[in-house]
Amino acid sequence: MPTSLQASEAAPVDAWSAPGSGLVGIAGVMALGVVLWWLSANFPTEMPAWAPYDFSWVSFLGIALPTAWYARGLYISHAPQRPNLCRIIAFAAGIVLIYTALLSRFVYFSQHMFFLNRLQHLGMHHLGPFLLALAWPGATIRRGMPDWAARRLQARWLQRLLRLTQQPVIAGILFAGLVALWLQPTVHFHAMLSPWLYDLMNWSMVIDGLLFWFMILDPRPPAESGCSYPGRLAVVLLVEFPQIIIGSHLTFTNTVLYSYYDLCGRLFPSISAILDQHLGGVVVWIPQGMMGAIAFLLIMNNIRKHEDRAGGPGRNDIEIGGMRVSSGSWTGR
Repeated sequence: MPTSLQASEAAPVDAWSAPGSGLVGIAGVMALGVVLWWLSANFPTEMPAWAPYDFSWVSFLGIALPTAWYARGLYISHAPQRPNLCRIIAFAAGIVLIYTALLSRFVYFSQHMFFLNRLQHLGMHHLGPFLLALAWPGATIRRGMPDWAARRLQARWLQRLLRLTQQPVIAGILFAGLVALWLQPTVHFHAMLSPWLYDLMNWSMVIDGLLFWFMILDPRPPAESGCSYPGRLAVVLLVEFPQIIIGSHLTFTNTVLYSYYDLCGRLFPSISAILDQHLGGVVVWIPQGMMGAIAFLLIMNNIRKHEDRAGGPGRNDIEIGGMRVSSGSWTGR
């Protein structure tokens, strides 16, 4: 999300846009966090399924603060600045998916069945970040956050790091490589047993998913985003192959690779270890491959929009691998 932050324009002056309202919002988020932390620590069995299962301040603040700033940014935005309803819904859905994967009782379920663990990672690495990238919420969040927080995000070292990790080759290696790393049986076993390593695994997936999908689905033209359309298309296609290979291997192998789930006790005893692993392989293989196809179509749509804005002769042509290709063959234009 940081790559899409834009300077905020003038906003209506009221209690929500007053200079101190950002601090009030942070105080409110902190107060809510204290309440949820106390309830989850003292009444864990009475908490509803949507409440934090194992409260984490890092996860809570990482989700709650951007959500609060987005809500404030929506409120104080003029009509031309405000994102459309589809983008607002995409943001809300992405936040809900990441919250569910990181904080809700689904965390407990995902620790006791391999295929549920794969669904958890699908939400935090693919679907959730994908929807947030579609929402493109940076400008709205920037309007809603305090100026001092926005300045921290614009720090030179942080911007350099973001530009580095969003280079197509590096982004692709990180995206496919982290999936392969955390699915390596020995690494996965230790990550599920170690609280700090488990948190590292989950947050590395969320952050990497955000960096990757914001690069891929960036609606700005290449001159502004710093990444060409052919580069994005190539990365989307290439990262699919490692995931297909891993998913198909998990789906068809008859060797149980993840003994952790037998040690901790399976949530559904009727599902055998090998069936659990096969179902997890299908989750790695099919949905993630479909998302790559959807991303490809969305990139092509961004190319069409860029051509419409640019206009002029040859506006239906793009260059891929040194060849001029007309997008009219797949856009119908």
